[in-house]
Amino acid sequence: MSSGKKMWSAALLATAVLAVTAACGSGGSGGESADGKIKLRFSYWGSDARQKMTEEAIKKFEAKNPNIDVEGEFSDFASYYETLSTKVAGSSAPDVITLEIRGLREYADRGTLADLASKVNTADIDAKVLSTGAIDGKQYAIPTGVNAFSLIVNPASVESAGQKLPDDTKWTWDDFVQFASKITSGSGGKMTGTQLSWNPAYLQIYAAQKGEPFYNGNKLGLSPQTIKDWWGIMQNLIKTKGAPDAAKSSEIGATSIDQSLLGTNTGAMGMWWSNQLGAAAKASGQKLELLRMPKLQGASTGGMFLQPAMFYTASSKSEHAAEAAKFIDFMINDPEAGAIILSDRGLPASSKVLAAVKDKLPDADKLTLDFLDKTRGEMSDPPAAPPKGASAMEDILTRYSEEVMFGRMTPDDAAQKFITEANASIAG
Repeated sequence: MSSGKKMWSAALLATAVLAVTAACGSGGSGGESADGKIKLRFSYWGSDARQKMTEEAIKKFEAKNPNIDVEGEFSDFASYYETLSTKVAGSSAPDVITLEIRGLREYADRGTLADLASKVNTADIDAKVLSTGAIDGKQYAIPTGVNAFSLIVNPASVESAGQKLPDDTKWTWDDFVQFASKITSGSGGKMTGTQLSWNPAYLQIYAAQKGEPFYNGNKLGLSPQTIKDWWGIMQNLIKTKGAPDAAKSSEIGATSIDQSLLGTNTGAMGMWWSNQLGAAAKASGQKLELLRMPKLQGASTGGMFLQPAMFYTASSKSEHAAEAAKFIDFMINDPEAGAIILSDRGLPASSKVLAAVKDKLPDADKLTLDFLDKTRGEMSDPPAAPPKGASAMEDILTRYSEEVMFGRMTPDDAAQKFITEANASIAG
């Protein structure tokens, strides 16, 4: 994942699923330009900076393939999937489609995506990372790059509060809560230790430390006790002032990393995907570092895992399947494309491209690369694509987490209702 932004709302997810389900026409998505060139359409989301670098990479591809025009279909993240589902429903899916792992099965299971096995060179992609784009033995998606959900910290803020960075190979969740609380008190309340995160990746890591998978087939693998214990960490953070109160946490949680406590230098740390380190550092103007997530006392695994930042996929209805695959191959494997995109879509999945661009990476991304190299041996295997309906999980989890933090529901009641609603979403 590249974002840490909110996932689809339940209503939007329903719209997307209905629209995709309706996509049964056989119309192609490609075409020809007025000058007779093959026209490929490529959909993606992101910032203005991403659009600029992507357009530059497209021009490089077109220069190498003068018979192909690539038309970028760009949008912000909030409207991306709604727009995409409408195009798919109208039998005008883009030839090349960017997806996240949480939306992959939604599209693959409905016949929207082409099998890219043997059409794109994947020899330089880690086999376990590559396998995340495979469903039922078909390689529907090629990972652009990898990241890990981790803790981002501002060492200067920690020091200014009279604290020292923890030994992240040994620290526990109790240590984390105490550390956050000491930062708040040590700064005289000018700095908050951390902010709450309701990202499912955080719960997945915590559950793994208890030996539980987030998903078990088409059901949650989480026990109610694990969810309640996870909420307990957050309640303790609020109680000890290591994190803001429920109202402030809810407000901050709905914003981007730029407006986070860390990004605005009003907090010392927070949990995000590792490829967001650069954005956080830019927003704060500070040198930031990545830390391992805390562990439960006695846990046999830290639970952290590598995950594709996003995937490139191709429409099964494209009239130009070979050219679509050629464009994906270029974006994944060409060092010139890598030199333009760098780590914007995660640290490059291709080991050859990563080696070629390593020295060109911004300092924050070099730190990320060092961190992932250092912790790779401790990481769990990358997760398989989650069940259909998993795209709504962050919204559901956030809603029940807020009910508990605000004291509107008991943890017992909220855990049962969360499991029921989540299972209904992924079984539907």
